[in-house]
Amino acid sequence: MHFKMNTMYFSPTETTRKIVSGIADRILKDSGETKAIHTIDFTLANIRKEPVFFAKEDLVVIGVPVYAGRVPNVLLDYLNSISGNGALAVAVVVYGNRDYDDALIELKDILESRGFTVIAAGAFVGEHSFSKTLAADRPDDKDMEIVNSFAGQIFAKISSQAPLQNIQVKGNKPYRKYYVPKKENGEAVYDFRKITPKTNEDCIDCKLCAQVCPMESIDFDDVSTIKGICIKCCACIKKCPMQAKYFDSPDYLRHKDELEIAFARRSEPELFI
Repeated sequence: MHFKMNTMYFSPTETTRKIVSGIADRILKDSGETKAIHTIDFTLANIRKEPVFFAKEDLVVIGVPVYAGRVPNVLLDYLNSISGNGALAVAVVVYGNRDYDDALIELKDILESRGFTVIAAGAFVGEHSFSKTLAADRPDDKDMEIVNSFAGQIFAKISSQAPLQNIQVKGNKPYRKYYVPKKENGEAVYDFRKITPKTNEDCIDCKLCAQVCPMESIDFDDVSTIKGICIKCCACIKKCPMQAKYFDSPDYLRHKDELEIAFARRSEPELFI
């Protein structure tokens, strides 16, 4: 079977990119195709303004991180604008070791509604955006071995003569509500999205934080100013060469500590094919 290999991903801290690219690279290698992979990195806001169309000869590996147990709601309009037109898709979500909840079934449903046939799906683990210790340095070598094996199964599936149909994945309908952090007294922190990063005196004004913010919320002229919403992707924190970005909100720090303690165990990828 001949196909055009494509990748699409939203990946502020590069974990989703690594998984999606690893799957596509291995499928292409197994196929013996020499054409380059067509990549749409829709992490930055300006890319999400461009229309995207696929065709029946396309195979698309598409991945998003899990935010609060769901597909990030800031991506829904964009994802629901993509035209599949009968293309094959592999749905990928990447979560920070807590749980992927209903993110995978939500992504699969979106892709099906946009005209894709979802032939495989996977929930993988990446280092949590809030933390340097929760799922630290993942996806690691063990994860990438699973990526390679998964890609091999996908290639075998599309190379067979069997009809390709939408698969089933784990999840609930209706989807669970977005996960809400709680205060020590159990009260929900409904204003969590209003929490924004601070900038310390080590900042050298290199502007990198403003360049990598997927919401264009960091003022380019004054990087200590947040002019839009913060989705807590933590790209500005993890990519700052001076470690000048940080959160000091008690609610944020409590939630971060809670996650690091409660979910220190190693979660493994879950695959559906």
